Parts: sequence; structure tokens; C-alpha cells
Amino acid sequence: MVLPATSVLGPARHGYGVPVLVLGVCSLKGGVGKTSVTLGLASSALAHGIRTLVVDLDPQGDCTMALGVPQSGIPDVAEVLADPSPETVRGSVVSSGWAPEGLDVIPGSARSAAHDGPGKESSDLDRLTYALSWLSGYELVLVDCPPSLGGLTRAGLRACDRAAVVTEPGLFSVMAVGRALRTIDELRRGPAPSLQPLGIVVNRVQARSTEQTYRIEELRSLYGPLVLAPSIPERAALQQAQGAARPVHTWPSRASAGLAAAFDALLERALRAPR
Repeated sequence: MVLPATSVLGPARHGYGVPVLVLGVCSLKGGVGKTSVTLGLASSALAHGIRTLVVDLDPQGDCTMALGVPQSGIPDVAEVLADPSPETVRGSVVSSGWAPEGLDVIPGSARSAAHDGPGKESSDLDRLTYALSWLSGYELVLVDCPPSLGGLTRAGLRACDRAAVVTEPGLFSVMAVGRALRTIDELRRGPAPSLQPLGIVVNRVQARSTEQTYRIEELRSLYGPLVLAPSIPERAALQQAQGAARPVHTWPSRASAGLAAAFDALLERALRAPR
């Protein structure tokens, strides 16, 4: 992919003076590849020298594992939510296994599910926002939210400037998009006035599927320009790179090059969002 001369992406950027973008990646339906999109955006940011922090809010911890970070023996996001003090927050940040610098992680943990239950939402809603205020030096923060509408997702989106809603072109996934957008609007009208939808990322697209083509057109008729381009094609290279704990931008295949270009375009769109 050849980026335009005015692109905000470029090699070896170290512009710490650029206002940080906190981008939530969410879906209210599991299995649509939400974490894969988070990892693709992180891969693009790393490839372009954009200093990035990934916050793994999903209790499954898949993002943490794919980023090559141990899931035991270090502070994690559950401890950050329990005690969002500067010492705890800074102690939880670790380098990803993808690169020695440039991409950091606050690891996920199954213990974070304790912050997702009844009665937790009101008391925990601002904790991630408060925790991130202790960190500096990043141009991008990616928050991988759980695939559900609970306290963790709301706390994650409360801390964000923009939210990307991930879906795949299937009936039930398309229905979940509306619920996710309504949640974002509800938060924007309440505790998160700066939150705005970045748009809808259509993932796992199969070029020759008539059903998927119909669902994509349905999304466009319902949400217009909120449906982001390009969509992310279904490619085995993405799962292969994740299984090897490597960024898709470094995976040696023609398919991975096409995926990298798609994630570059999505990241470009996100970084151009006003904030």
C-alpha cells in the first residue's frame, strides 16, 4: 500500500508531542475477531514507529498471549483496576514480545472478570481513565474490550476517545452492531462525553460469499459512512502470525501484505480522528 504524502503514518515516528489517541476495540458478540483487529492495529503502529500501549481488558487474555507476554508472575490489568495508583499502573506496563521497545502492554487476566459483575460498574467506571492518566510518552492506546456489555467494557470505553466496533458479515453479528453503537451513544450522553464512534470494522470477509455481500450492503444501508473501508479479508496468514506471536506486518506471505495494508488504512483513519 502506498500512503499519500500527507499521511500521518510514516517510518520511525517519535512525535511524543502528538496528543494521545485512546481507541477502544469492541464488539458485543464473541467470535468476530475483535482481538485480531486490535493486534492488526498494534502491528501497523509498530511498523510505523508509533509508540503504542495495548490494554488487554478481555478476561480471556488472548491479546496478551498473542503479544508474547507471560500471563503470570507480573502485575496485570486486574491489579490496575483494583488499585489504579501510579506505582501499580507503571509496574504493570511491560514490553511486548514483538519488539524490545515501541509497543507496551498492560496484560490481561482472568481475574479482571471480578470487575465485570453486578454492582461493580458504578464503582469501577472511572478506574481505567484514572490509571491511564499516570502514563505518558504514548501516541496511541488500544483498549481490547471484552465481547460483552458489562462493567469492564463500559470502563474501557469510558477511557476512550474513539471506539471501533468489530463485526463479521453475518446476521447475528450485524444485529450486535446496533447494540454496540447504542451503548457508545449512551456513554457519550452520560459519563463519557468525549467518546465518539470511529466506525464499524467489517472483519473476516470472504470475497465470493453471496450472504456476506448481502450483509455488508445491509450494514452500509443502516450505518452509511460509519462502515469503515477497507474491510478485513479472511486470511489464514492472520491466524498464523498470531499463533507465532508475531506482528502480521512481518509475516512472510503475500496474504499478510494485503492484511497489513488494510490495517494501515484503518490506523490512518483512526489517527486522523479529531481529539
